[in-house]
Amino acid sequence: MSIQHHLMDETLMAYAAGDIDQATSYLVATHLALCPKCRAAAEVADDIGGGLIEDVEPVEMENVAFGNVLERLDTFDPVAELPRAANIGNNPILPEPLRSIVGGDVDAIKWRRIGPGVHQMRFDDIGGPSSIRLLKISAGASVLEHGHNGEELTMVLSGGFDDGAQSFSRGDIETANEDTVHQPVAMKGEDCICLAVTTGPLKFFDIFGKIAQPFFRI
Repeated sequence: MSIQHHLMDETLMAYAAGDIDQATSYLVATHLALCPKCRAAAEVADDIGGGLIEDVEPVEMENVAFGNVLERLDTFDPVAELPRAANIGNNPILPEPLRSIVGGDVDAIKWRRIGPGVHQMRFDDIGGPSSIRLLKISAGASVLEHGHNGEELTMVLSGGFDDGAQSFSRGDIETANEDTVHQPVAMKGEDCICLAVTTGPLKFFDIFGKIAQPFFRI
């Protein structure tokens, strides 16, 4: 596997700083599980952040604030906060932490058909301003042409897709924004499974997409 399309530095810095929404953090963590280059960059960003914190002068906390921290620690259950690991064999398609929130590998995904050759599984229990979903595009099929009301990050987990002059395979990230209008097509020979995070609803230009959008929340 040779990953050609990586996360932007700004995204890695935000992830290392903890300044990122939950849905995007799942996508970033999933990509880091497959990409040594971005994983190393994230570790450098984390080290830089740690060094900056060490240089900050300590400030005395008020009694009320300190009491609030202690109360949160008393009620925090680290085991409950972590997704449960799934025992699914030695060669999973879904890396952690994605595998745990699905509850297994691809055979555990509850797909819902949203169009010809296209299925999705939404993660509605993951809060925050962004939405996150798994997509399966049948080999040779395409999604509808669309634009964006915000940013979209799409990571390939299996198979691949072509988008204009660029191709994306396992581990690759495609970044789209409000200036992007495209229609990715799954490569022939294998279904394409992707993880997608969007900060706003997609823009569809044909009647089918506009009718289907509120039903499937895409």
